[in-house]
Amino acid sequence: MRVTVATRRSALALAQSRAVAGALAAAGHDAPLLEMTTTGDRWSLAGAEQQPGMDVKGMFVKELEEALLDGRADIAVHSAKDLPGQLPAGLAVLATPPREDARDVLVGSPGGLDALPDGARVGTTSPRRAAQVQAVRPDVQVVEVRGNVDTRLAKLDSGEVDALVLAAAGLSRLGIQRADAALLPLDQCLPAAGQGIVAIEGRDDDPAVRDACVLLDDPAARACLAAERAFLAKLGGGCTVPAGALCQSDGSTLRMRAWWAATGRWADLEGPAADPAALGARAADMVGAA
Repeated sequence: MRVTVATRRSALALAQSRAVAGALAAAGHDAPLLEMTTTGDRWSLAGAEQQPGMDVKGMFVKELEEALLDGRADIAVHSAKDLPGQLPAGLAVLATPPREDARDVLVGSPGGLDALPDGARVGTTSPRRAAQVQAVRPDVQVVEVRGNVDTRLAKLDSGEVDALVLAAAGLSRLGIQRADAALLPLDQCLPAAGQGIVAIEGRDDDPAVRDACVLLDDPAARACLAAERAFLAKLGGGCTVPAGALCQSDGSTLRMRAWWAATGRWADLEGPAADPAALGARAADMVGAA
């Protein structure tokens, strides 16, 4: 069958979408790409500062979801961390392939955060990353650096910043290896909910497409994503909440670590894989108001 795949035009989005399309093709499906530019892409390329009150939730997925709802596409491929806390009515996550490395990477300082010079300029647009980096190194200056991965690395290489915080999964999927990169320990920088997971979104009333995608689904990644998204939902937000969460599965048990900038509290807990949402909600309670 034909399964049209909606995707952003960034190099990382295309790499992820081509991998999904290739897996569908290997299963005997025709999987053409529908390349799109999202509100988030236009904002990022414009280089404008985020304005107070600006709604950035879902800005990297909105146009792709519209293509699903009006029938131009059958599935959309997202970095799971970009998904808003609540999906539009009629849409659902149909599959989650196996998770890549969820950790963050500090590029520009192979010795990690401790090796940065005093007052170093660290580039990131993420409030989560900024808060965690400054908790370890309160002397550093966080600089907003937006754009795709190549654009950010070019700004590092040109000296606009001394280091960047990026997702390890993004560098891996793009085939980028840097000798000046260091993985950040989880006790210094806990990743965003869903980081390293690709989410395949589609219409919830299309069983043929769901069946086509089921071979791509990894139960462990799906359960962990459900727990991490439940954590964010209980905190009252989505991908823009300055919080970190990482869930890991051994098949029957989920183990989760969570952190919230608003309280600075951390949580370590575990629960049954059969009820990931309950684990995520409990994690939110543990890091919530003191």
